[in-house]
Amino acid sequence: MNDSLLLLMIVIATAIAFDFTNGFHDTANAMATSIATRALTPRVAVGLCALLNFAGAFLSIKVAAVVASGIVESGSITTTTVFAGHIGAISWNVATWYFGLPSSSSHALIGGVVGAAVAANGLSAIIAEGLVGDVLIAAVIAPILAFVVAGVSIVLTYRVVGRSRPGPVTRGFRFGQIISGGLLALAHGTNDAQKTMGIMTLALVANGNLAPDAPVPDWVKVTAASAIALGTYTGGWRIIKTVGSRIIRMDAAQGFAAQGAGATVILVATHFGYPLSTTHVINGGVIGAGAAKRLSAVRWGVAGNIAVAWVLTLPAAAAVGALVYGFTEIFGKGAAGPIIVSAAILVVLALVFVRRFQESSATAPTAS
Repeated sequence: MNDSLLLLMIVIATAIAFDFTNGFHDTANAMATSIATRALTPRVAVGLCALLNFAGAFLSIKVAAVVASGIVESGSITTTTVFAGHIGAISWNVATWYFGLPSSSSHALIGGVVGAAVAANGLSAIIAEGLVGDVLIAAVIAPILAFVVAGVSIVLTYRVVGRSRPGPVTRGFRFGQIISGGLLALAHGTNDAQKTMGIMTLALVANGNLAPDAPVPDWVKVTAASAIALGTYTGGWRIIKTVGSRIIRMDAAQGFAAQGAGATVILVATHFGYPLSTTHVINGGVIGAGAAKRLSAVRWGVAGNIAVAWVLTLPAAAAVGALVYGFTEIFGKGAAGPIIVSAAILVVLALVFVRRFQESSATAPTAS
């Protein structure tokens, strides 16, 4: 096997690993509110989310096209920069999962690739218009829009059902959450799986397997969709707890409003090809649904920690991506550097998951 093919295989494997962490990390985006209000049991919720994430990945490729050609100059991308970018994104996903913070897998991936590309080629590698217009501006507008839509929705909802009996109302909104949560999961697949498709396509172009204007191959679509669906089914329970119960104490109507607002914003963005952070959107919806009821309903300290993680995502992932690229360059242009980095990452991840499992076992209730 030649060095070029081995390096491409490592890059594809890393992309699949990132997509798995994306699904694992972002399960909370679609189903945390349904689980919190008991509209769905946890396993049914993540199973439905995984299935709809997989289906959503095939509905549009506009976001994949933007990520593949609208943020970083394709001529400056090599398989090594794609590898380094994915390692930056995976590192941030694992770190925020460890602390139970909802952060953007999308921005982590974009930040990692941008950091690696800048380390390799300087600032000329970045398409400023695409990074600012398609990513940064959307990152500010999307959660605010979801906040407003969810807030208005919950105010109108309370006025309509305020005098109705709580039992039937709650059951009705729990049923509605199944629909809105499913729509949000579908929307998540249309946006988030597309980003990995775009980056995998970049790697294939960089390695000479695809022409720069070639469409996303079908096997790339299936691979990305399968990886994010599997990660989703595994479920990031720590982040589910944060989104579902630590930001606000949520009722079924608030969950329905937050999910409906999130799904609407994400589907509109996907239609126009904006690579949104679905994490930002659903958390904006959750905060909006809580604040519209009363400001004190929101745990602003938790919301503030989440906001800090949002701000740090792009630069932190970019920094790791740049450092990984610099390290791999020490070993030349071949596969040696990525192999060493991959081995080190696997060891670190194993230690992190073992420690987290031990902590969970130590705090689990024992049978009497």
